[in-house]
Amino acid sequence: MTTESTAPAPRRAPAGAAVLREDVTEAIRAAVLEELAAVGFARMSIEGVARRAGVGKTAVYRRWKSKLHLVLDLVGAFAVDGLPVPATGSLYGDVRALLEVMSHVLRHPVASAVIPDLLVEAARNPEIADAVRGALVEGQRRMASGIITAAVSRGELPVGVDAGKALDLAIGPLYWRQVVVRDAVSGGYLDGLARSVVAGLTAGPA
Repeated sequence: MTTESTAPAPRRAPAGAAVLREDVTEAIRAAVLEELAAVGFARMSIEGVARRAGVGKTAVYRRWKSKLHLVLDLVGAFAVDGLPVPATGSLYGDVRALLEVMSHVLRHPVASAVIPDLLVEAARNPEIADAVRGALVEGQRRMASGIITAAVSRGELPVGVDAGKALDLAIGPLYWRQVVVRDAVSGGYLDGLARSVVAGLTAGPA
């Protein structure tokens, strides 16, 4: 007599459930950078990205529903939203740490190949403007607000200092130098910029 096995049958994945291979995802991301460098955001297409990545369009659409979402995924990958707020114990130290982080971020290919092009498109497209603002600004603003709050609690700054002003003072010159002018940024430059930002914040309203 044959005894039937009571072991449960192996479960099958639901029909149509695609397993997204990470190597394919990374190939698509690399292809986006190449496509943006070659044709810019306005002329970039899902077809062109898929061709560069060596995959079908379906593989792209399984991961991102539009070229905007695809590009914003790249932008979000190097945003600072998940980084801790600097906590060195001084306003200067915190600003200097923030500049170090942002200098590293701005060396990423996305900063030079994607962001400038997206900013041009953002001037014409409110959807892109809102998406870029959410991907780039919110994390930096959170860090700036944390630095200001800590400095106020230590008595280094008065209550009411604008975190947005702090961000402008710190990141504006750095972005201009690294991304627009493309000059080298040394440790000495970051030291001096941090001192200038602290001086600007402690000087009070103009």
